[in-house]
Amino acid sequence: MTDTFATFTSADVKALIEHYPLAWVCSTGDTPMEAAQLPLIGEYEDDGRLRALVGHLGRRNPLCDRLRRSGTATVLFSGPAAYVSPEHAGLRDWAPTWNHANLRITVDVTVDAGLTDEALDTLIQAMEVGRDAPWTRDAIMHRYAGMAQAIIGFRATVTDVDGRFKLGQDEGEAVYRNILDRHPDAEVTEWMRRFNPSR
Repeated sequence: MTDTFATFTSADVKALIEHYPLAWVCSTGDTPMEAAQLPLIGEYEDDGRLRALVGHLGRRNPLCDRLRRSGTATVLFSGPAAYVSPEHAGLRDWAPTWNHANLRITVDVTVDAGLTDEALDTLIQAMEVGRDAPWTRDAIMHRYAGMAQAIIGFRATVTDVDGRFKLGQDEGEAVYRNILDRHPDAEVTEWMRRFNPSR
């Protein structure tokens, strides 16, 4: 039986990563686990599939040494999420729920000082796009070399992508419409529309 909430496309993966780039990067293998929230940018195949994630982290972060040793990690992206009350559904005999979207990505990680500039430029370009005067690291080039010594870039090659997108697909038409009309979280309702295109 197909899990409706685990059905998604490469475009959905890309949209979630682009809109919610701050992810938990969690070490695998040795315990205790090391983890850090890091902004990550996706790299994609010609067909749209996620190929890799690019990022950077502090050299003193305990996760850095762990990633160098193990070379593997699990990356957790959290997308839109919100409590859905019976008030939103318009029914008192309807149980509350939580709409959410997330990704769990397994990766092989290469930590490499040679990737640092590329990782920073990739992140900055993605975050500054659309601004009147996009910022670049040229603005701090007079002190960038010293700052860069404290961080290091990495590329995480994707080996598996799992996700869960619980966004009203199982709701009856009346309840679904009530939630869209009454819920105050515009991001959640936007993603509900994305995952219910025929409604």
